[in-house]
Amino acid sequence: MTQTELKDFLDEKVVQYNHPSFLENDPIQIPHTFSLKEDIEISGFLTATIAWGNRKSIIANAQRMMQLLNSTPYDFVLNHTKADLERLEPFVHRTFNGIDFQYFIQSLKNIYQNHDGIEAIFAKYQGKDSLQTAISKFKEVFFELPHATRSKKHVSDPLKGSAAKRINMFLRWMVRDSSTGVDFGIWKNLKPSQLSCPLDVHSGNVARKLGLLKRKQNDAKALTELDRNLRKLDPEDPVKYDFALFGLGVFEKF
Repeated sequence: MTQTELKDFLDEKVVQYNHPSFLENDPIQIPHTFSLKEDIEISGFLTATIAWGNRKSIIANAQRMMQLLNSTPYDFVLNHTKADLERLEPFVHRTFNGIDFQYFIQSLKNIYQNHDGIEAIFAKYQGKDSLQTAISKFKEVFFELPHATRSKKHVSDPLKGSAAKRINMFLRWMVRDSSTGVDFGIWKNLKPSQLSCPLDVHSGNVARKLGLLKRKQNDAKALTELDRNLRKLDPEDPVKYDFALFGLGVFEKF
């Protein structure tokens, strides 16, 4: 397949999967239940944080998270009491538990009160062509309060070798435009051209079969390689191909 043929093939798949029907079985449906910017951000960030494993389980537990936050995540983050935090203690999704959940709420409060919100941190540390350094800086800020060591594993650091799939997915949700009704486009200080593909087992396997990725591990080096090749296909919006790679892998068993 030539590069032109590959681009045409993947562009077709983007149209097929970057569609509101995508929401039916995807965790992105959780932030779609909100309209306030901060509610979308917080629900999106928390949902993305637990987005590994079975997708039905992810969606069910993300819905449970929102219920525990009284379905008003921003208000809960800013105004929670000690008793409110204690209600979060029984929550568990795989290795993310109530201790982690409680810290995440406290950290988000700190971010909105002292750092002008999540978007402002990424905007402050953004690189010209990438947000991977900004992700690492975000993690530093996120864990500047006293915290359990165990909680740090739930925010990845690309500068320490991680592909940071979940946080790259969250950034896609916030930054890519909303014209197809899937992503939100509510962050105006960052550009789609800076985004990186949420690299997981599905997108990685499909990318290898299509010659977009040679590295065998799904790590930061693989992400750099995939970024480079997706930017050749569309330098302005390379991460639109996440829909094609994911759809081909999950729905078509490509």
